[in-house]
Amino acid sequence: MADSKQAVSRRDALVAIGGVGLAMVVPFGRVSGVSGRGGGALPISLAQWSLHRALFAKELDNLDFARTARESYGIEAVEYVNAFFFDKARDASYIGEMRKRADGEGVKSLLIMCDREGELAHSDEVKRKQSVENHRKWLEAAAALGCHSIRVNAAGDAPWDERMRHASDGLRALVDLAEPFELNVIVENHGSLSSNGVWLAGVMKMVDHPRCGTLPDFGNFCLDWSRASDPEAWYDRYKGVSELMPYAKGVSAKSHEFDADGNEVRTNYRRMMRIVRDSGYTGYVGIEYEGDKHSEPEGIRLTKALLELIATEK
Repeated sequence: MADSKQAVSRRDALVAIGGVGLAMVVPFGRVSGVSGRGGGALPISLAQWSLHRALFAKELDNLDFARTARESYGIEAVEYVNAFFFDKARDASYIGEMRKRADGEGVKSLLIMCDREGELAHSDEVKRKQSVENHRKWLEAAAALGCHSIRVNAAGDAPWDERMRHASDGLRALVDLAEPFELNVIVENHGSLSSNGVWLAGVMKMVDHPRCGTLPDFGNFCLDWSRASDPEAWYDRYKGVSELMPYAKGVSAKSHEFDADGNEVRTNYRRMMRIVRDSGYTGYVGIEYEGDKHSEPEGIRLTKALLELIATEK
């Protein structure tokens, strides 16, 4: 093992590598409808949540996100979060400006992560239908931006089997709305039953529609956020990603903290990327840094550098 000084130097080198050049592609898989460059490579995208502190603090404007992704991090594809333009979904001029700026930078808009629009798996049918309708405007915005998907949540209030039926009903109705836009509806493991890989995979089987899929997140496998410090409240992340990858139309490479060697301390990225590779997945791997041990720019660069390093290893 290298001494700490050598290790820090290696990590610094990884950060430097991660901050320059164009988006490094991860050479796994084959080409699909939501793939990036093709030719059997997985490109890297940047999830907007990686810069949520800067965005909430108004240090970065949503309209400048695409340019920042390319100029600061060498990343050519982005994943938006609706919280940063929540009241702009039907503002055609604003959405048009987002599209214009992304296109001008040569940056591809992949998806919008949608929150605060009700529970698609609510036991009350009226509330479930309202949640479906609430997402309509994000389908319109995603289509205008040139995205392939919107990311939604499968939140609900019923036990296992009943909530699965409610989730499949809500998702199927939303997919019917999405189909004319040629958009996918993808569900992230985002707490409670949605973070149970068996349950969410079961929902996918029940919906049984090619436009309904998953967005496996490497880190969001807490079944009860009120007990997040209890290991028993967590679903096995490697098992969960394995169970969700057959339905994946995106991958969220969640990161929080890196050690002196540039490795993520909560997730074995090499093991996780093996799971992604072995599934035959062909789309983007989205960097989603949300830790507080490193600044947001450093966390993004460390995540990107690690993904790039793993891509070179046999």
